[in-house]
Amino acid sequence: MKNTKPILTLLVLTLVFLSLSAVAAAPAFRGKFTFKDVNAPGATETDTYAINDNGVITGDYIDSAGVQHGMILKGTTLTTIDNANCTSGISFYGINANLGLAGWCNGSSGTIAFTYNNGKFTTISPPGATSTEANGINSKGVVVGSYVDSANVTHGFVLIGKKYTTLDVPGAAGFTVAWSVNNSGVIGVYGLNSASSYVSFTTKNNGKTYQPFAYPKAGTLGTVIHTVSNKGDIDGTYFDSNGLGKGVLLHLGKFYAFHDPNDCGVSPCSTRADGLNGALQIVGRYSPSDGSSHGFLAHAR
Repeated sequence: MKNTKPILTLLVLTLVFLSLSAVAAAPAFRGKFTFKDVNAPGATETDTYAINDNGVITGDYIDSAGVQHGMILKGTTLTTIDNANCTSGISFYGINANLGLAGWCNGSSGTIAFTYNNGKFTTISPPGATSTEANGINSKGVVVGSYVDSANVTHGFVLIGKKYTTLDVPGAAGFTVAWSVNNSGVIGVYGLNSASSYVSFTTKNNGKTYQPFAYPKAGTLGTVIHTVSNKGDIDGTYFDSNGLGKGVLLHLGKFYAFHDPNDCGVSPCSTRADGLNGALQIVGRYSPSDGSSHGFLAHAR
């Protein structure tokens, strides 16, 4: 029998060398951001709120007649989504890998929430809710959002299957919103405290415990968490000492602040970071000096 051990050893060493070479060749993250505007074809305004790991964007756009529509935007291919129960304001705030969406709109009797998949809307309404907003959805179909109860208190919620669980973050004074949920079940949730400052957290066990999320250089208004990606990165919006909104990314334990270059940096300019995917692509909105709203796509490198 031939001795194959030297050959196998050589093969293992070669694979190790190639692996180390690939790691060495991988560019280090520099905390740099490149931006481009996102415009739905024919729209007068485009609002981008979420992006999945395939780079597909959702949100809303306003057409030339001033009507707002929900959307899926894949490159320059626009899919318009409208709900007959909406009287105005339809938008989507979450998207998963299967193009399942979570959103809400104004209906005849108040705010209504829903998911959308393959042309079908499913109403989302926690028990006791007088109005509901659905903001996030993962690839397992878990939905998060917020609802208002009969006492006019706003709670976050997570819906798994048919079970709703209420989320109220520590220190919130009657106002909690769950914004996103990743495929591992980690939820990004924020609230307002008694001083009207934003407090943000993640929870990986549906509200049993909360981990604070706060940009250390934020002003007194605090930090609003938005998306927890499937790789565990987090984006959000912080308010500086002048109360202006700016984007922030938490990557590998380090914060990186940013704003769209068309945001002039002073009032009324601002940047809001909403959606984030595993490729560190970020979508959101910025306001230039004229106070208008524009969607953007940023790539962190």
